[in-house]
Amino acid sequence: MQVYESIKLAYNSIRGSKLRSILTLLGIAVGLFSIIIVMTAISAVQKSVENTFNSIGTNNFVVQKWPAIQLGGPHRMRQYRNRKDLTVKDGEKLREMTSLPAAVGIGLSKGSITAKYNGEKTNPDVALAGTNFDYFIALDLKISEGRNFSKSDNDYSKPVAVLGPDVVDKLFKNIDPIGQTIRIDKYTFEVIGVFERRGSILGRSQDNFICVPLSVFQKHFGTERSAYFFVMAPGKDLIEETMDEVIGAMRKIRKVEPGKENDFEIVTNEQLIEQFNDITKYFKLGAGVIAFIALLAAGIGIMNIMLVSVTERTREIGIRKAIGAKKKNILAQFIIEAVSLSWFGGIIGILLGVIGGNIVAVLLGVSVVLPIEWILVGLFVTSFVGIVFGVYPAYKAANLDPIEALRYE
Repeated sequence: MQVYESIKLAYNSIRGSKLRSILTLLGIAVGLFSIIIVMTAISAVQKSVENTFNSIGTNNFVVQKWPAIQLGGPHRMRQYRNRKDLTVKDGEKLREMTSLPAAVGIGLSKGSITAKYNGEKTNPDVALAGTNFDYFIALDLKISEGRNFSKSDNDYSKPVAVLGPDVVDKLFKNIDPIGQTIRIDKYTFEVIGVFERRGSILGRSQDNFICVPLSVFQKHFGTERSAYFFVMAPGKDLIEETMDEVIGAMRKIRKVEPGKENDFEIVTNEQLIEQFNDITKYFKLGAGVIAFIALLAAGIGIMNIMLVSVTERTREIGIRKAIGAKKKNILAQFIIEAVSLSWFGGIIGILLGVIGGNIVAVLLGVSVVLPIEWILVGLFVTSFVGIVFGVYPAYKAANLDPIEALRYE
């Protein structure tokens, strides 16, 4: 009953001085909003990134020249740049020298190309990849229409192509793409298949690409670029053994001396997720600093409004003490009022933060989430602020002399 009555008194206090209370609650709301909106948006993006990487496969990894996320300043960048390019021959030797991998996909890529069909053309942002057959297996690229590359397509350098759904949408409106001929630069390719749609990540489509046989890519677009190898382990339980075998084989192929670090990178889905999470922690830290400042200001506001409330209700406190209320009853009453004030603002901030964060998620093209753990953290912080900044006014009220309080006008 005491808790219920104290919450009612807090509500009446807010109604009695609306402007003062709104300004106080605004500080709490802004503090919680700033952290919840960031955490909601980041949680949605993290979930999307994890789902995307895991959909590729948890028993895959990539061998490439550059790290997935390049950090470390100019000296480190120079070290990566001075590495020898990986070559198609390196990939072929890797296949010969290893026995554990279920597939070793070899790829060369060229970004920002334009594909044309009759009067239609794509934007100059399509990715072109030259691949072997294992590339499709290692990346789990499924065909929705037509067929995949065959061994003879690569052996005889047949000018064929498999298109991503975005390219099909752009070039072949209401036309069956299979059997049609597209042009890339001055070269023509017969469309033999279309990939299944994979969606987007962080607003960027994963379906805006074209694959051609590796031998055709080398013939038309050269080899003056570093290759990359997608390796599939037989199972998730064998990924570490497969990585060890691949690293050993690559060091032999690249003639890396014992004791020296690898001159290539091994990138796994888990590493990418961890690196992404490392980057997002700085956004979380920034949101935390902003929230701390806002909540500190809001806490001071709550202390101020509670001190004013104690002064305005001095006679009421005296009457309660005269009829038997103990110090702990008065103390509990004003602390509960302070926490209630804090909760009113906190719940508003949390609701707006969840809604705002999910709006950001929708704009980025990722799934909405309900960050339960951060909502609970927000409620805990709100309660903590109310208690910490409500203790002094409550202590002051509890220690009023009842006779002096009854005389107060």
